[in-house]
Amino acid sequence: MVVIIGGGPIGMACGIACKNAGLEYLILEKGCLVNSLYHYPTTMTFFSTSERLELNNIPFVSNSAKPTRAEALEYYRRVAQNQALNIRLFEEVLEVEKEDGWFRVKTTKDQYRADQLILATGFYDIPNLLGIPGEDLPKVKHYYKDPHYYAFQKVLVVGANNSAVDVALETFRKGAEVTMVVREPEIGKTVKYWVRPDVENRIVEGSIRAYFNSRLKEIREHEVVISTPEGEKVLENQWVLAMTGYKPNLDFLEKLGIRLSDDEVRKPFYNEETMETNVQGLYLAGVICGGMNTRRLFIENSREHAVKIVEHILSQQ
Repeated sequence: MVVIIGGGPIGMACGIACKNAGLEYLILEKGCLVNSLYHYPTTMTFFSTSERLELNNIPFVSNSAKPTRAEALEYYRRVAQNQALNIRLFEEVLEVEKEDGWFRVKTTKDQYRADQLILATGFYDIPNLLGIPGEDLPKVKHYYKDPHYYAFQKVLVVGANNSAVDVALETFRKGAEVTMVVREPEIGKTVKYWVRPDVENRIVEGSIRAYFNSRLKEIREHEVVISTPEGEKVLENQWVLAMTGYKPNLDFLEKLGIRLSDDEVRKPFYNEETMETNVQGLYLAGVICGGMNTRRLFIENSREHAVKIVEHILSQQ
């Protein structure tokens, strides 16, 4: 049996590929179906067009070229239903042991024996922490859901890439007093081309205050301390939204015996043609393949991983 850890779009793609090839498989997901997508902001719009997010050539019809989070949740739910995927939701993998050429997978509910194991766990589970005093205060959020919650509040947004810019603009438009703290001298170059002018214009006109070449130094209960080129600034504050990105659970990969690169990217070792790691029978699929470089792989350029993996499994039989 093939056990797939991760019930996101790529984990689903792996399950579909196994099913189409006649392989026995099981998908294990610690949360809800496409758990990471569910935790995206409610107002999020994908950068990709809908056809590039499709699985198994099942049409993804959206109201506009770039689908919304709600449309994506509906699509992947219908795909799971249409394909009758063998998936166990809200069942977290606790431990994996290699035994005589097979894997023992222990979860919160059961344990399974797998001949092959596919990790499609994404990178949305562990936020990149700031590592500063006060980061553990309740007012500090590393995940963002909806702008209404922050209406008429003093909000500090840390970061300058897509998520940070979206948060700044959305909360500003719901009446929040928004300040951005940006380490770089400008808004991130990867920000969506139709959004970048919007945030830049709001900064120029003073609707959103931005400190560039700056960093958040300390978070206090009712204020924050910012280190800027002009010196330290102490601002009254009610919420800190740290949109500093997320990282994959690379420690879990190391526990499984997967080699990681020695540089800061910590890219796991795997065969580009087969997606098999240095551990025989253990495969990677999706953004987890990039290590800390989480901007290289997306749904549209990771779907092919499922095909490569299943082809290699079949070639070994």
